[in-house]
Amino acid sequence: MIKVTRIDNSELIINSDLIEFVESSPDTIISLTDGKKIIVRETPDEIIEKVAQFRRLVFGIDKTRELKNKN
Repeated sequence: MIKVTRIDNSELIINSDLIEFVESSPDTIISLTDGKKIIVRETPDEIIEKVAQFRRLVFGIDKTRELKNKN
């Protein structure tokens, strides 16, 4: 899940697994797999970073435990 900001400054949390693509025209538009489109203030690069951070959080937990157990 990532937090994004709509054009009206309201915050929205979306499931990043449902993102089909992100485009800039000039506003950033997130298209979801169900056909919904969300216009946000973040740039496409910021969306990519938010998704990457979320996935590191989710998938990196076991790596952290693994490293602690080795020490």
